[in-house]
Amino acid sequence: MVREPERTLRLERVSLSFGGVQAIRDLSFVVPAGSICGLIGPNGAGKTSVLNVISRFYRPQHGAVFYGQTDILRLRPYDVIAHDVGRSFQNVALFKELSVLDNLLLGVDHRSRAGLVRNTLRLPTARRHERAARARAEEVLDFLEIAHLRCRRASELAFGDQKLVDMGRALMARPTLLLLDEPAAGLPDTRKTWLGDVIRHIPHAYGATVLLIDHDMGLVLGVSSHVVVMEYGTKIAEGTPAAIRTDPQVLDAYLGTE
Repeated sequence: MVREPERTLRLERVSLSFGGVQAIRDLSFVVPAGSICGLIGPNGAGKTSVLNVISRFYRPQHGAVFYGQTDILRLRPYDVIAHDVGRSFQNVALFKELSVLDNLLLGVDHRSRAGLVRNTLRLPTARRHERAARARAEEVLDFLEIAHLRCRRASELAFGDQKLVDMGRALMARPTLLLLDEPAAGLPDTRKTWLGDVIRHIPHAYGATVLLIDHDMGLVLGVSSHVVVMEYGTKIAEGTPAAIRTDPQVLDAYLGTE
């Protein structure tokens, strides 16, 4: 699915510091609508801080973030999802005692038009909403190949499967921009190729632009059309995966000169 040009994500000279620590320094890049952009760098490079700025968990001291015509930094944190921005997390924040299915269903609550009274009285609008939400959850379960886990409590799952549930909950809101923070963490190597295929299909299947962080270089370079490389909060390179693989600064800072 081709996204409209106004859905482009733009970071313009963003700087974020905590006391004397500069987490992000004068960072600018663009993620075109409908693309998959990889954001890589060593531990402590500032990658998750970038996602936290876009999600409005952090407010930078300088710079601007636009998603289409929306000035993200003018939004309240809980309004970001209403502007079609979804997020999975480095450390998953599932409701551990709820089932996988119920965790997914929580991903659509903010879009419910049924209202508190209608939900309480189980009026037709609320029942239609619930049926639609459950149908969507089943689609997401199938897409991520975790339908067999639907009734398991989140606390019973391996960390890799919890990460998939966290991604599924983000997809439930039908975001047009999906921020993925280390989705391959906890997955065995034998499943990472499969996960790459899943991420590669998200723009087509869900119409979402993807900004991806992961330490698995094969995964990121394999699915991304564009890659941004950070070190110590600063962008040191960006370009196609082929260009990044041979960039001298990237080889020195991240991939290793060998």
